Parts: sequence; C-alpha cells; structure tokens
Amino acid sequence: MTHPSPSTTYTNPVLNADWSDPDVVRVGDDFYLTASSFGRVPGLPLLHSRDLVNWTLIGHALERLQPAGEFTRPRHDCGVWAPSLRYHDERFWIFWGDPDQGIFQINAPGIRGPWSSPHLLKSGKGLIDPCPLWDEESGEAYLVHAWAKSRSGVKNRLTGHRMDLDGRELLDEGKVIVDGDRIPGWFTLEGPKLYQHDGWFWIFAPAGGVETGWQGAFRSRGFFGPYEERVVLEQQDTDVNGPHQGGWVRTPSGQDWFLHFQQKGAYGRVVHLQPMRWGEDGWPVLGHEGAPVAVHEKPDLPPQPEAAPATDDDFPGGRFGRQWQWTANPRPGWATHHSGDGLRLTCVRSADAHDLRKLPNVLTQRLPGTPSAVEVELRLHSAEPGARAGLAVLGDAFSWIGLQRGADGTVHLVHRFAEGVAEQERDAERPRPAPAEKVRLRIEIGAGARCRFFHDLGDGPQPSGPVFAATPWRWVGALLGLFALAPVGGGHAGAATFSHFRIDHL
Repeated sequence: MTHPSPSTTYTNPVLNADWSDPDVVRVGDDFYLTASSFGRVPGLPLLHSRDLVNWTLIGHALERLQPAGEFTRPRHDCGVWAPSLRYHDERFWIFWGDPDQGIFQINAPGIRGPWSSPHLLKSGKGLIDPCPLWDEESGEAYLVHAWAKSRSGVKNRLTGHRMDLDGRELLDEGKVIVDGDRIPGWFTLEGPKLYQHDGWFWIFAPAGGVETGWQGAFRSRGFFGPYEERVVLEQQDTDVNGPHQGGWVRTPSGQDWFLHFQQKGAYGRVVHLQPMRWGEDGWPVLGHEGAPVAVHEKPDLPPQPEAAPATDDDFPGGRFGRQWQWTANPRPGWATHHSGDGLRLTCVRSADAHDLRKLPNVLTQRLPGTPSAVEVELRLHSAEPGARAGLAVLGDAFSWIGLQRGADGTVHLVHRFAEGVAEQERDAERPRPAPAEKVRLRIEIGAGARCRFFHDLGDGPQPSGPVFAATPWRWVGALLGLFALAPVGGGHAGAATFSHFRIDHL
C-alpha cells in the first residue's frame, strides 16, 4: 500500500481545541464555521477557511448574551447551544437554542456583519439545536429542532415546523418528525442538521451521547416524514470516541465533507474532518466506510498556508484579540485602553474573590489540545490589601498562580487551587515575597491536561505546587484565564497589567 506524501494529507483533529457542536457552510470559495459558545461573551465564534483544514478566527456574531440581566454571572450550561449556520437570499443566518428561553435567529449581509439583534423565533424551555432549510423548488421554509430533557422533560425526538421565508415566524405548532424512542437502540437523538439532496429531505443527527455516540442520517421524500434512518459514522475500532454532531459541506468541484466533534474531557470538543461520499444505495458514507479517519488526502482545493485560530497576544493599546471571551456579559471598565502595550485589567471588587468559578470578569481562551507551555508577564499595580491578579486554568476545579497585595503592603507570589466540590480556594504552595511586584508566569500542559505551574521572579523559572489535572467546566472544556480582583470595599481598587501572552507547543 502506498501512502500519500505529508504535504497532500491532513491529520485530525483539524481544530484541536474546544470548538463545540460545529456547523459549516460554503459561500463561493470560502468556508465558514460557527460553534457553541454557551455562557461566554462574545458568543457565536466565526471561523474561516479556504481548504477545510486550516482555520482562522475572524470574529463573533453575538456581542452580548440576551437578556443581558440573565448573564451577569457565569452560566456555562446556558446561553448559546449548537448553532446552525446557513447562507440564503444573499445573507448569512445563524439559528441557535437557548435551553431556558427558546430558539433565536440572527442574520447579516456579510460574515463580519453587521449582525441583526437576536430574534426569539420560538419561546419555550428545552428547545435546542435548531436548523432551518429554505426549499428553493417549492418556495417553502422549514425548521427542525431537538429537545433538552433537563429543561423540558423530553428528549430523543426531533420536531419540525414550517417557517416563514424571513425566518421570523413559525407557521404551525410543530410535529414530531423523528421519534428516537421508536428506533431500537437509539437514545439522546439531538443536533439535527437539515439538507436536501437527490430528491430527499435529509437530517444528519447524532445519538447515543457525546462520549460514546454515533452519527445518524435520516431521509424522507417529504419534510414531515416518514423518515428512515441509518448509522453513518461510529467509533468502530478507532480511538475517536463518540464521533458525531456536525455539518456536511460540498466543495466547488463536488467533493463532500463532514465536520464533527469528539469529546476529549478537559480539552472539550475538538473538530474532525471526514471524507464523505454517496453510496450506490443513495446513502452517505462518512470517513473510511463509516469509521473516522486519522489521516487523509486533503480536499481538492487550492493549497493554503498552515493556519490556526490565534492564541498569542501582546495586547496593543490595551486591546485583546478575538480569541478572548469573558465568562459573562462584561461591564465597562474591566479592561482599559491606553497608549502602550499590555492588558490592563481593573481589580474588580467582589465578595466571591475566593472562587474564580463565580466571577464574570475572567478573560478566557480555550485550552490547547496538544502539550503546550503558556506564559504571560504580570505586574500588580494595586495598593489595595487583598488585591490579586493571575493566570488560571479554570474548570469544575481550578488552579491559578499570580500576585497578591498583603495587609502590610508587600506583594506575594501565590498559587492556589480548588477541587470541583470545594467552595473556595486554598494554597497549592506557600506564598513567597515578590520584591519587584512583577512576575513571569508559566503553565506547562502535558498529556491528559496535567498542568505544572512555574514562576519567575527574576531568578529563573521555578516550579510551584503539585501537578494539577485540568477538568471540564460543565459543557465546556477547561479554559485559560486572566483576572484581576479585590475584596469588597469602597473606591477604585487599582489594576494589574498582563503582557506578552504566549502559547508554544511542547
């Protein structure tokens, strides 16, 4: 057997970080992808590629979560679930479900916006994973969605609606078009994506749960059914657990591809690219005869330079890059602009300073899926006793290293952690003086998201505390975070400056 040269192949995952529940669309020669963002802000990330392998982050479609008052604190199991991205009538459309509010829709004339304000298309609890379809032949529009049992008491079924053409109103009460309870062995049917092909309505939908599930395909001559089903992608003898939930896309030459996620613990849901073809019986065949591929020939698209979503940041003028998200809707003044470089974070006063999981003013980005070293320089300007700032690995459990102002005015290097069941942090290492009020912080992330912390107070990098095993945070992977805090009190509590943020693969 001959193997293609590396330059003509790609290796999965193509997005090796938590880009959960991906959906994809092609417009001309460009491919665009969005993903779940849950309770982080801004939401609905927008990624761009020319070859389906190399992706860059070009922005976000949702500036703030609505209603704003519901997202003043972290709610990582709420917010934006499993969006669908479509292009119709010379506009981009994104539909998503908020499990506590209902199905929302926004649209824009270009991928970079301006995006419309969120429109609540269908209100209700547990309405998730919506996907629209405009039938160009009949002039009809449809919507399919799934159900979250945690909010509605119902799951394992897909509901279909007729929809008006401008995506602002559903035209009927809805009908269950696929009932997973009637299919032997199927459970947790969700994440539907709706298409038309070869005279059929197609629903690509996963089942079986994110850890161990599979990708299904359903087809019917009419939108409301009846549908027949088939498993089209499953783990088989590969090491890709639960390969499912994503989108089908076709290249200009007619090649078919499928992007889906794999649940990887603290790393979240990483994105794989599978070849796809239509079998002689008219059903899609994904991967290698229904099993995920690890390495494959690249799509038949013009060669592109290697690219990935940005991670490093020098924070020019105090501004931070697109890769950063707050853990809730931000307030003015958390990050201040200035004439130099470096991120200047205000030490926000909080009664919850002992528990980073409760704080909205943590600026985060995704944990890298490969062994990496994370570094940042920190200077604590605040003179407020108890003020602190640092670099964190944040999940159901968390650990951080940074600087804290003592009651006597001195600054100490501190390293703290909290287990998933703990209500507040405790020391991972004894505090030590930081004479210059600045430090270079480093976290080395090894296999299994095991994190080793280091500090450099001017005498070279020194290890700190025991190894910390990162954990997911409800529906999201672990996050890297920068923060500045102060105890409850009156007046301005000062600030901290972060500079030269870097992630290097080990």
